Amino acid sequence: MDSSRVGTLKGNYVIGSKTQKQIEERAIEIAEYIVEHHATVRQAAKQFGISKSTVHKDTQRMMYIDKALADQVRQVLEMNKSERHIRGGMATKEKYLHRGEGRY
Repeated sequence: MDSSRVGTLKGNYVIGSKTQKQIEERAIEIAEYIVEHHATVRQAAKQFGISKSTVHKDTQRMMYIDKALADQVRQVLEMNKSERHIRGGMATKEKYLHRGEGRY
């Protein structure tokens, strides 16, 4: 690998076809979206057309880019995680209501 293309997280080097700067900008956009919309990882992935794994990686990168924003994202994601069982139950209820089955 060409040593001129390697840098730190704050640097501007090429990873595949994207520069590190583009990745950092995407991570910031995703973090701001999650905080503003109280979005789940799945919702953020769908909004940006990326995988849930990429959202997770980008939220981890935020600790090195903007710690305050990263803390806000962490709080939203922890809240979403704690409410996950409620959303799952509501989705199951909706599913069976539309089918006309079950005790709901």
